Formats: sequence, structure tokens, C-alpha cells
Amino acid sequence: MTSTPTLLTQTSAEQQLAALIVASLQLEVAAEDIAPEERLFGEGLGLDSIDALELALAISTNYGFELRSDDERNKRIFASLRSLSSHVEEHRTR
Repeated sequence: MTSTPTLLTQTSAEQQLAALIVASLQLEVAAEDIAPEERLFGEGLGLDSIDALELALAISTNYGFELRSDDERNKRIFASLRSLSSHVEEHRTR
């Protein structure tokens, strides 16, 4: 029986992405402490536009697809770990 993720628990894909976020941005937070629904930018995790560029590069390298800075969906895609993970899982090529 598979458990459904709650607002506070990370899925396996979210765990992997959270680890990538922490490593690529050299954050001083444990990957497992990033709440799936917590905002990534501004309040919440506190990322900024430079972090977004570095994160997009890390995702491209690790998951094989490009996140474009001119994508009008970026605000929604990067809203939280859960929304970013969902987008990555939908578009990844590796």
C-alpha cells in the first residue's frame, strides 16, 4: 500500500529535488526540512533570482530539460518544492 503524501511529507521525487536544491545552492538547511508546500522565493525558503538561475542550470544538468527564464508559468512552477517537483517529473528526460 502506497501512502499519499501530505502537506508536510516529501515524496521520493521531492526528496531528490530538495537534495539537489540544497547542494546546488549550498543552503544551510537540511533537504528533508524543506516543506513541500513552502514558498521557495521571498518568504519561506528565501531564494532569489540568482538562486533561480543556478537552480534552473542544476535541473537542466540533472534532469535533462531546460527551464526557460521567459516561461510565463515560472511563478507557478517555482512556487514550492511540490510544484517544481511536479513540473520536473512531467518534463524530465533522465
